[in-house]
Amino acid sequence: MFEKVLIANRGEIALRIQRACRELGIKTVAVHSTADAEAKYVKLSDESVCIGPPPSNQSYLNVPAIISAAEVTDAEAIHPGYGFLSENADFAERVEQSGFVFIGPRAETIRLMGDKVSAKAAMKQAGVPCVPGSEGALPEAPEEILRIANAVGFPVIIKAAGGGGGRGMRVVHTEAALLNAVSLTQAEAESAFGNPQVYLEKYLENPRHIEIQVLADEHRNAIFLGERDCSMQRRHQKILEEAPAPGLPIKIRDKIGLRCAEACRQIGYRGAGTFEFLYEDGEFYFIEMNTRVQVEHAITEEITGVDIVQEQLRIASGEKLRLRQKDIVVRGHAIECRINAENAYSFVPSPGRITQYHTPGGPGIRVDSHAYHNYLVPPHYDSMIGKLIAVGDSREQAIARMKIALSEMVVEGIQTNIALHQDLMNDAAFLQGGTSIHYLEQKLAALKKSE
Repeated sequence: MFEKVLIANRGEIALRIQRACRELGIKTVAVHSTADAEAKYVKLSDESVCIGPPPSNQSYLNVPAIISAAEVTDAEAIHPGYGFLSENADFAERVEQSGFVFIGPRAETIRLMGDKVSAKAAMKQAGVPCVPGSEGALPEAPEEILRIANAVGFPVIIKAAGGGGGRGMRVVHTEAALLNAVSLTQAEAESAFGNPQVYLEKYLENPRHIEIQVLADEHRNAIFLGERDCSMQRRHQKILEEAPAPGLPIKIRDKIGLRCAEACRQIGYRGAGTFEFLYEDGEFYFIEMNTRVQVEHAITEEITGVDIVQEQLRIASGEKLRLRQKDIVVRGHAIECRINAENAYSFVPSPGRITQYHTPGGPGIRVDSHAYHNYLVPPHYDSMIGKLIAVGDSREQAIARMKIALSEMVVEGIQTNIALHQDLMNDAAFLQGGTSIHYLEQKLAALKKSE
């Protein structure tokens, strides 16, 4: 096991990784921008190194500064968390070339799964079901693009091959609008991701977003840790997640989960990862794989008893997976509400100083947050200030506990989205379970209309 790990991230995930390291007796190095100098995880780390000014491209995305910090502190490995450089193959390569261990998959695996076209091809080969669409990137010939779209059937969605985070997508309902939409998406893809390639898929009208958590070691052992339902989204950004997915038959879940584990073995995957699917009419359709720990990993930990971050550390140090598929038993239900520093309904970010801060407690409540009383939420980064997790023997108990926890949580001095979560906990469609990925946007649009 490593003696010292550098955490190349910030916020709640930096604190989460730090706690996992401390439990395993690993010393931690926190890197931070000048805006995060007073952060909780910086104060709690064994060592800390300032790597630049507040803008991400000068600090948390500054690869030479991060590598230098690892060198001067004698760290052995670098954990990238999520976001920032976590799925950057060039960074993973630089880390390994500099003599450190990258806590995640190999660079070539990140490249394979980061390009949506090559990822889809690899999944098809591994027997993982994919959304019907173009075989690879769209060709240049307009008549060929029209032929592919008509064969798939409208509506279709145009996606950037190098896209992610809900960007680089465009839904097209008619043949007349297709070619213009392809040109626009190509231009956006070139500008945002440096890769103009786009592909086309059937646009599913009312799917759910269900994902499978996997763990795999470098000895070709792989398991899956159940599923999560992440359908409550706005602009492709998740708001609330739960595990297991309501109403999903275990037989169907196990079938797709075992295929994901087999796909990990086939592509030589190493570490924690997540296969994301659209699920409609009893069928799963692969959309992408996240080659890192997810924001919502905590709910899987709560229902399986597996510490995913510690398993990442063990796998990266060369250990074999300690668990077999038969060891994974899902118990109870867990829900996660992302607590963001933003207006609950307009979603306008609300950075600033937290003047009052109180987190809830009691049976089945977990709070993963780097915030505290008098903490200054900087304007430079993602607005999430914490995650509120409620666990129960049943979904009903988890919801009841979440309602109580939300009513107890106090964050003053800034705006938060707590009111939206309280609204969702009383929403008839959510209570029933199984809402589509479009549900929240439709609900918000209806609220706006009624104002």
